[in-house]
Amino acid sequence: MSIKSTTFAPNAHAKGKRATPRVLFIGGSVNQTKQMLAVASAMPEADAYFTPYYCDGFIDFGRRLRLLENTVLGYAWRQAGVELLESRGVKMDWEGRSGDWDLVVTASDLIVPKNIRACRILLVQEGMTDPEGLGFRLRKWFPFLPVALAGTSGTGTSRLYDRFCVASEGYRGLFIRKGAAAERIRVTGIPNFDDCERYRQNDFPHRDYVLVCTSDTRETYKWDNRKEFILDCMKIAAGRQLIFKLHPNENHARSRLEIERYAPGALLFTKGSAEEMVANCRVLIVQLSTLAFVGLALGKEVHARGDVSELRRLLPLQGVDAARNIADVCRDLLDAPLAKVLAQRDRGGVTHAPETVSA
Repeated sequence: MSIKSTTFAPNAHAKGKRATPRVLFIGGSVNQTKQMLAVASAMPEADAYFTPYYCDGFIDFGRRLRLLENTVLGYAWRQAGVELLESRGVKMDWEGRSGDWDLVVTASDLIVPKNIRACRILLVQEGMTDPEGLGFRLRKWFPFLPVALAGTSGTGTSRLYDRFCVASEGYRGLFIRKGAAAERIRVTGIPNFDDCERYRQNDFPHRDYVLVCTSDTRETYKWDNRKEFILDCMKIAAGRQLIFKLHPNENHARSRLEIERYAPGALLFTKGSAEEMVANCRVLIVQLSTLAFVGLALGKEVHARGDVSELRRLLPLQGVDAARNIADVCRDLLDAPLAKVLAQRDRGGVTHAPETVSA
């Protein structure tokens, strides 16, 4: 991956607001990268650059030793994001090295690199967050520990951002309870999950099956009794066609052997649009997946780990243009003087603005 960066004069924006703001979009997984592309498309006035998710310090040392391959910092995950960006023909700036950004838009605050902390930062919720496990509790007890220890359950708790665009009012309440900065949250909906009806238009050949969307729980060091899960799926299917869509980060060879053993006759897919598969199914079974929201939005019978009624409360806004809403929040943030923004971040405050952005 050879990315060339252009060098700009440092702190050029200190002289006044630019007519064409320079904005860095930080991706991650394919889903996160698609979200960043959608927001950038809704900001045609911006000089937009992209980079895969990155880190610094001792975390980057671990990444280089390939100790983080099961995360969005891993080489394979990064490569998938870069390939998507290159296919769209966007401008790249590896790890934001050229600097002098008027705004940085990122899909995660679990790691906020030092080279962007003096910029305006807007955080966009990616999707469903992890359950609050030991890592989340440890960081709550010992706030000096890195946010990344909590996994996505710690999303929003870094407070190293100036606006946080979230999926729904339900999620706004959840993030505030976790410790996110309430005054900085804007309910905008999130790209990829703001209009699930569009997934009904597809050419996936199967219909009315029981779909199982697995998760990378084992690969991310969480408990998963896969045998028990598959057998439960068989019971729910009750003789109906069972289709498994594996998570991109799973050990596909291992999962395939397990499915062939405990669910003979089931179909298995490792590629293709999971959202379109959800649109065509009759019943959806998930472990920990934002795809549960697609199923609920489309009126499917959904089985998930945890309380499905709680997922309904958290359901992302539907029928909105989330990318446009987020772009409007970006513009609002760009209008605020940088010195004031950084001072408010340090104090924990924020300028007053509507908490819900209308479609």
